[in-house]
Amino acid sequence: MGNASDISDVFVSTISREHDVVMGSLYTVFCTLSLAGNGVLLLVAYRKRLSLKPAEFFIINLSISDLGMTLSLFPLAIPSAFSHRWLFGKVTCQVYALCGVLFGLCSLTNLTALSFVCCLKVCSPNYGNKFSASQARLAVGGVWSFACVFAVGPLARWGRYTAEPYGTACCIDWRAPAREPSALSYVACLFLFCYALPCAVIFLSYTLILLTLSVAVCVGFLGAWTPYAVVSMWAAFGDADSVPPAAFAMAAVLAKSSTIYNPMVYLLCKPNFRKCLCRDTSTVRRRLCRGSPQPHQKERFGPAKQHGDNKEASVSTRFSNGQPESYGACLDCGEDGTQRPRATPPPPPPPQGAVFQPPVTGACGPQASS
Repeated sequence: MGNASDISDVFVSTISREHDVVMGSLYTVFCTLSLAGNGVLLLVAYRKRLSLKPAEFFIINLSISDLGMTLSLFPLAIPSAFSHRWLFGKVTCQVYALCGVLFGLCSLTNLTALSFVCCLKVCSPNYGNKFSASQARLAVGGVWSFACVFAVGPLARWGRYTAEPYGTACCIDWRAPAREPSALSYVACLFLFCYALPCAVIFLSYTLILLTLSVAVCVGFLGAWTPYAVVSMWAAFGDADSVPPAAFAMAAVLAKSSTIYNPMVYLLCKPNFRKCLCRDTSTVRRRLCRGSPQPHQKERFGPAKQHGDNKEASVSTRFSNGQPESYGACLDCGEDGTQRPRATPPPPPPPQGAVFQPPVTGACGPQASS
């Protein structure tokens, strides 16, 4: 890339305009879902921050790295895809590629650490149950440090960043290993320590334990990044010119879809996160409904004058479906749903020597005899 014309040619899309429009549309959907999902997940985690378990620190860290990838990559990739070329110059291309490698490796390394901690808790409870919150924070720091080493490497001449083969995004230069030994060693270490080894640890850990939730997250993440790893290794160790740009484009689309799996799985499937989310949603719904207009008191209890005249009767009268029950005539429901008078218990026996007169029963209950 010696002159301006060469640089301009690198940043021109090599796939059809229709494919770029499809990529831009998919990126827009992924960006929206990732912002909503990871934002809600972090909000729920903040609300239950005092009761977070050590292993859940990795879930939060995974959401942070996915959100970082969303905010740093999609705002640049979407307009470039719709414009059929990279719009933001060489320096921004370097920053874009660095963010993609940093947040992508952080997510994969984070899943590796999570699988190892889960395996330790299940297979070696004596050690796993001693895993504390401070150790989880230390492990999260190690995850970011590990990702930073490989993200900063190309800026220190260990590897190289350049435009993707399809032209509208930037990442590692997969053609450089054929020309530069340092780039070859970088790509080899990247594949070994940042893909092959983490995949082996994840599959080994979840072979020993069956944690359906975490397996779903890991399988989704690996399924999203494996096509990109295959295409990248094909370009790095094979004939780079034989790799179709469309293959790189589709692999990049799948890789960026990894940002939406974590919130979907944990918000929908993890009981404590789902319970906290439902509680917060119910609280918001109650607050919204509290501001709705209430029926006027006169419509519920009748005119004020009538209410004052029958004060004692209204105090002892209960309402059922908006209608007052008859005094003394208890109603019961039959099997067919109709109401029928409930049997009145017999009166107590009269005192000895007294003359008993049965009461006269009216429509509203027992009445005193005249």
